[in-house]
Amino acid sequence: MNTIFASPGPEICRVLDAVPGLVDRTFPVSGSFRAALPGDVAELSRLLTSGRGERKLSYLGRPNLLSAYLRCFMPWNLYRLCRLLPSLDISLSPGSSVIDFGTGPLTLVLALWISRPELRALPLEFCCVDRGAAVLEAGKKIFSALAEFCPPDGGGACPWRIRTVRGSAGVRGLLPPGGGKAAGFRPALRRGGAASLVCAVNVFNEMYGDTHRPEEMRRYAEYSAGFLTGFSGASGSVLVVEPGVPRSGEFISALRSALIEKGRVPLSPCPHAGTCPFPGGKGAAGRRGGPGKGRWCHFAFDTKDAPRELRRLSAAAGLPKERAVLSFLFAGPQEAGLCPPQPAIRVISDAFPLNRGPYGRYGCSGQGLVLVEGNRSAVEKIPSGALLSAADCAAPKTPLRDPKSGALLVTLLS
Repeated sequence: MNTIFASPGPEICRVLDAVPGLVDRTFPVSGSFRAALPGDVAELSRLLTSGRGERKLSYLGRPNLLSAYLRCFMPWNLYRLCRLLPSLDISLSPGSSVIDFGTGPLTLVLALWISRPELRALPLEFCCVDRGAAVLEAGKKIFSALAEFCPPDGGGACPWRIRTVRGSAGVRGLLPPGGGKAAGFRPALRRGGAASLVCAVNVFNEMYGDTHRPEEMRRYAEYSAGFLTGFSGASGSVLVVEPGVPRSGEFISALRSALIEKGRVPLSPCPHAGTCPFPGGKGAAGRRGGPGKGRWCHFAFDTKDAPRELRRLSAAAGLPKERAVLSFLFAGPQEAGLCPPQPAIRVISDAFPLNRGPYGRYGCSGQGLVLVEGNRSAVEKIPSGALLSAADCAAPKTPLRDPKSGALLVTLLS
């Protein structure tokens, strides 16, 4: 079986381990700033979660919070993306353009350079959009240091052209910093023509974060699908990565449906283009709410191979991370077809005990919600995001369903 989140190889780990040093070299801090760093990380975490109502648009313009972001939050985002990006069928050729919304310190660009070394020698155009001037400038300096640390094979100058644009994506559309009219702003992003890849990492949760009504979530998803596909070419792809929480899973499910209507089929993690069996939301599990109701599509993987310095800083800030979690969707044009072979089951949940004895894990398939059951050791060994084929599990000739969830029962062959 294969998985989306394979452990990074030695070279990716080597570069990720070097990132804290590159940040220190690019943005040195005094001893007092260094001593206050764990507290600044904790405060920034609060502003990004429970204290988001207190957060100002210019929060990363504060030197201490920018330092905390570059030394903790950016490296964790890099780690997550470097676990994900190698598995995606991202098709870029010389001259291709990429638009990255909410780029922060060019996190996606950095992650592509680290995790997809075959792209380093290609002349690519990147348009990176964020509302903060300080964080964009920081990203450009860090990328320059990274490209020197691990240059393209054969050496030579970096062939990637990176253009930064200040602005944000929201419910009112694509806006320049400070609000105002977007006239003349969209053309700045289209300068290189339609993009081959349009990305938004940890962007849309700012828009739907306080939404409690499903119909409002659907409207946000429909807007977002039109927004993203509007900047990509007919053969372009879309990548959206969001926090691995229930609200994000609900948004990803709605976005998936909206993108299908726009002619973009799910390429990953979905093993099919049918109805999503993980609609998320607060509904009760089981047949009363329909199979998958109350569950959400997300993936978790351990962080034992994350940079040691990063894990140390997180622990010092009172934010230890033993697992990384995310929800995502990678979609492409209809002619791209589906990445996984058919039939297939994408494993979504952690392992949990079943009342009747064996252990189980929920999965997504063209037949809807699936419950894969087997002995505990075999079920727990399946990595999150694994793709199971007919050779890995078997279904009874007469379909059986789990009485609690309504999921189709299949047995793991171990």
